[in-house]
Amino acid sequence: MSWAARRRFIILLIIGAVAVAFLAIVLIATFYKTPSCTDGVQNQGEAGVDCGGSCAYLCTAQVEPPVVLFTKALDTGTGRTDVVAMVENKNKNAAARKVPYSITLYGEGQVFLQEVTGTLDLPPGVRVPLFVPGVVSGRQEVTGAFLDIAADAPRWFAVAGDSRVLPVVSDTTRSGSLGAPRIDAVLMNPSARALSNVHVIVLVRNARKEVIAASETIVPSIPADGRATALFTWNRAFASLPTLIEVFPVIPLL
Repeated sequence: MSWAARRRFIILLIIGAVAVAFLAIVLIATFYKTPSCTDGVQNQGEAGVDCGGSCAYLCTAQVEPPVVLFTKALDTGTGRTDVVAMVENKNKNAAARKVPYSITLYGEGQVFLQEVTGTLDLPPGVRVPLFVPGVVSGRQEVTGAFLDIAADAPRWFAVAGDSRVLPVVSDTTRSGSLGAPRIDAVLMNPSARALSNVHVIVLVRNARKEVIAASETIVPSIPADGRATALFTWNRAFASLPTLIEVFPVIPLL
């Protein structure tokens, strides 16, 4: 091969190498995706697909699923039904925000009547009450209610503990008449800042610990290091003699 031929070959070889390198760069830029917690692939030290490791959310296998302790339908006598439930998060170092749930109401013979959906927060290591008022049930008697949270619905994240400021229930008083019962609950704010729009749920139980009534109210403000009263009323008598009153301030996760 002459020197001129070799020179042309070297030049073509250099041009080809540059073209291949350029093509490789274009292909990498087009098709390569930097590993992330939303790429649908288990990578970058993740414990599962887009969870655990360097990702903010924990994998389902790393936590216990929420437990529905009970679901109860309460007839209001107006063609509507109040539903109360209790959900427990047994994970003391994991929490989940805005967890979707569904509640199904059934009539006699497990006939489907109605379904409602919503979301709730699951702070670490606590029981969370849920009160859904005025579900349309029509003329059929509601004989059962079922609350369901899909196993993969909560997006769990690690926490060192419950950082919420919770009002303390210092006193409850039952008054009113037989046909219009009333409960007052005094809430104390242990923090140095005022709390506003505090949701409060009350459960009324009989001697057999069955929930016979429930309600929810909003306390507009509880002063710093102060107190306020949550008031609950009903326009019909309780189904049986109340023996236990449970009051739950509901504070969302930060």
